[in-house]
Amino acid sequence: MIDPADLLNFAHIALPFLLLSTALVIVMTRNLLAAAILLGIFSLLMAALYLTLDAPDVAITEAAVGAGVGTVLVLCTLIFVGTEDKGASYNLLIPLVVIIITGSALLYATVDMPSFGDPNSPAQSSELTQHYITKSAEEIGIPNIVTSVLASYRGFDTLGEAAVVFMAAVGVLLLLGGNLKEDEEAQNVNEQKKDKS
Repeated sequence: MIDPADLLNFAHIALPFLLLSTALVIVMTRNLLAAAILLGIFSLLMAALYLTLDAPDVAITEAAVGAGVGTVLVLCTLIFVGTEDKGASYNLLIPLVVIIITGSALLYATVDMPSFGDPNSPAQSSELTQHYITKSAEEIGIPNIVTSVLASYRGFDTLGEAAVVFMAAVGVLLLLGGNLKEDEEAQNVNEQKKDKS
């Protein structure tokens, strides 16, 4: 019988490898439809990684927004711009240098981070963290600490995030709806011209 701990350890090794492989294929592909589908797969792999790291709320958000809404928006965009890459009309050396500098700065910043799961790290040993751990179930009435923090202690922040996602979705729908209406009007005009001739 397979031990769940061994399966989890395998996932911690396999998922980053799959993410890196998928990212490389996305960068190298020239078909934008294939890249959009691979971006959805990348988001699902990220959601699986978050789930293995005991962050189910982040995993659900990544699956819904990244793989769901994000993929649909990219596919809707491809309807208007086509699926073939036209190629870059500018020098790619400057973006590459910016990426290398930014990546190096981020890697350098990880040197000062505490070890994963370190009980003496500032996030674990602060007075606020201890308050959330010991009092959240009593104050909020929700046994899950993450849910009580997201839904109550920082509820206005969560509401703001939900409002931003909602406004973005409405904006995209309005933009797409306006273009579809213009296309229908142009099609009606073309049909009327055909009928007259």
